[in-house]
Amino acid sequence: MDFLKRLEEYRSLEKSLSWEGTFQDYLAIVKEKPYITQLAHARIYNMIKDAGVEEKENGKVYKFFSKEIFGLDKTLEKFVEEYFHPAARRLDVRKRILLLMGPVSGGKSTLVAMLKRGLEQYSRTEKGAIYGIKGCPMHEEPLHLIPKELRPEFEKEYNVYIEGELCPSCRMRLETEFGGCIEKIPVERVFLSEDNRVGIGTFTPSDPKSQDIADLTGSIDFSTIAEYGSESDPRAYRFDGELNISNRGLMEFQEMLKCDEKFLWNLLSLSQEGNFKAGRFALIYADEMIMAHTNENEYRAFISNKKNEALQSRIIVMKIPYNLKVSDEVKIYEKLIKQSDLSQIHIAPHALKVASIFSVLSRLKESKKQGMDIVKKMKLYDGEDVEGFKQKDLKELQNEAIDEGMSGVDPRYVINRLSSALIRTNTQCINPLDVLRAIKDGLDQHASITQEEKERLLNYISIARKEYDEMAKKEVQKAFVYSFEESAKVLFNNYLDNVEAYCNGVKIKDPITDEEMDPDEKLMRSIEEQIGISENAKKTFREEILIRLSIYARKNRKFNYDSHERLREAIEKKLFADLKDVVKITTSSKTPDGEQLKRINEVSARLIAEHGYCPVCANELLKYVGSLLSR
Repeated sequence: MDFLKRLEEYRSLEKSLSWEGTFQDYLAIVKEKPYITQLAHARIYNMIKDAGVEEKENGKVYKFFSKEIFGLDKTLEKFVEEYFHPAARRLDVRKRILLLMGPVSGGKSTLVAMLKRGLEQYSRTEKGAIYGIKGCPMHEEPLHLIPKELRPEFEKEYNVYIEGELCPSCRMRLETEFGGCIEKIPVERVFLSEDNRVGIGTFTPSDPKSQDIADLTGSIDFSTIAEYGSESDPRAYRFDGELNISNRGLMEFQEMLKCDEKFLWNLLSLSQEGNFKAGRFALIYADEMIMAHTNENEYRAFISNKKNEALQSRIIVMKIPYNLKVSDEVKIYEKLIKQSDLSQIHIAPHALKVASIFSVLSRLKESKKQGMDIVKKMKLYDGEDVEGFKQKDLKELQNEAIDEGMSGVDPRYVINRLSSALIRTNTQCINPLDVLRAIKDGLDQHASITQEEKERLLNYISIARKEYDEMAKKEVQKAFVYSFEESAKVLFNNYLDNVEAYCNGVKIKDPITDEEMDPDEKLMRSIEEQIGISENAKKTFREEILIRLSIYARKNRKFNYDSHERLREAIEKKLFADLKDVVKITTSSKTPDGEQLKRINEVSARLIAEHGYCPVCANELLKYVGSLLSR
């Protein structure tokens, strides 16, 4: 019953959104809300902007795309700022076809689909409202009714720019049905819809021998020729091609460069002049954005053909590379899994991260910079500082490899391998090793992969495995250290006492004997070495700790175990190193005693409660780490 009530509410909302009136009524709305007359490019730009823009240190993030597209913030910023923003202000860039070029499964289709769905929803909001002449097959802007001679006066009074002319159908109706009286022409609110073919169209190339140009520009309705007597009568023509119905919105030209060239001729006039030729009519005006997509090989072939120069000059190419951030690649897989039947399967922590490491490594290019290997590069791209390099070095690395991300393993391959692993193992949980095994097995089924490429990908699987080994040990380390949390805090405070004495050049007092001693250099170095602090860098690190300590004291805040992330990591690693034998014996023991069993259960419970493991993968993790430590 609740759902039936929701249906009733939906119908009421639909009814409240609709509007009908005359051209005279429409002018009153234009006076009050001039933004309803915006052109297609401006509407799309405002739709993206109204969803929210987040200013970040390294650029803008457009929230419109943030739920579906990950790791392409720079590309999307360029997409919006270099194309949509100037196009929205009626600059010449709007007279270009936007061609998205990139590898398969890189997000091109998703990007276009988001704009289509977004326009459908935006046209139902107040800011995105669209009005059209009722009965017009191209649902065109009612202001086209105003004669050219009166438009300067109208623009002066209403502060609204008018672009475009009436379509042949509306021109005839104005004369025959309304006797030229534009005030009485009916106007209605228009809701963009791809399903209803209103303002959103899609053209897909097919067999050139069977595909008709009418798919783009409409066709003659031969059943009406006898009634109307002429093929040039608008009533004898179906204005139902994709270019017609996409007026006021967006047309997607799928795999544009696969299309027969005669279909592309219509785009020459539409992109430059904003009109196209159909049947025996004058040029027909269309206010629409054309988005096409293709892959790199087809684009190279297209630009090498001199016959295509006229169209090339009317195209703006936007590269859509693969994502190069491991953390964002994980989000892509999570999104794809939610859309599939895999959503009910438990995926162990780090399983998707390991797959992401493999994918991203396959897309990166080796750097020529000294000291920079591909793993460091991957971590740096993901926002992590590495030895010898910081985030400020990122731009230089990106400039070194301009086409980075235009090749490599695509997300669909990884998801297909995950599916294969789950079906084959018939389990309710999949762990990182299962994922790497499935990816490796899939390489043998790839007939197109050369032996050299296969060896390169196998090497990346090996690197991903090593990265996982470190993650697994760290996860178990944290769970074990929790059992010794008091020991960690004692070690932490002991280190702080020694650092304070070292930096201030004083001795430290033994808490039991009151004997004055030099700061314990051996203890401090044993902790600092855990996070790679060199002998030369120890003084700087210790002073940094002391400065942080004084800042906390000044603000009456307690400097505790969680106050400095790197120091905490060092303490945990030091404690784990001291406990390594205990962990090794506990995790690898085939017949654990009572104390070992209790500790295993404690650690397993913590992995389940706080780290997202299930009993199956928690047990597998402990066994695996036990085997790693026993090597």
